[in-house]
Amino acid sequence: MGKIKKAFTIVLRLLALAATVVAVVIMVDTHDSAKVLNLTFTAKYSNTPAFKYFVIAEAIAGVYTVIVIFLSSKSIFGHSVIIMDMVTTVLLASSISAALAIAQVGKKGNSHAGWLPVCGQVPHFCDQVTISLVAGFAAAVIYFLLLLYSLHAVLSPIFTVNH
Repeated sequence: MGKIKKAFTIVLRLLALAATVVAVVIMVDTHDSAKVLNLTFTAKYSNTPAFKYFVIAEAIAGVYTVIVIFLSSKSIFGHSVIIMDMVTTVLLASSISAALAIAQVGKKGNSHAGWLPVCGQVPHFCDQVTISLVAGFAAAVIYFLLLLYSLHAVLSPIFTVNH
């Protein structure tokens, strides 16, 4: 039974790794240009601090995932994995929230602040950002599932009464 649990955890971690890598690669490669009044404007992820934070958080989660996959569960660091899973889950959730807020403003604008939507001028950029955010959201959900699974594994023996 222990091997099945370990295999399940590794599969979830590999899925999370794939999602973070996809999110980072697509976001970093995202750019588009628009010509307005004979001036060319370029949209890229590095123009927005929230998108930079998203890329950094996804990259940190990806590196952490690789480390945990190769880390022995019996080592001294094995017991701190649940804490780091929680930190990673919160980091991913905060980065996706920040990036989604900016993406929403880019798509819909904000009439109260006088911000116009930009997705009409740079649709390729917005499409790529959307794909990256979907992958980032998938990574956050997978990490949430990993966290629940880890909590269940840790708390299960506490609540089990042996007769």
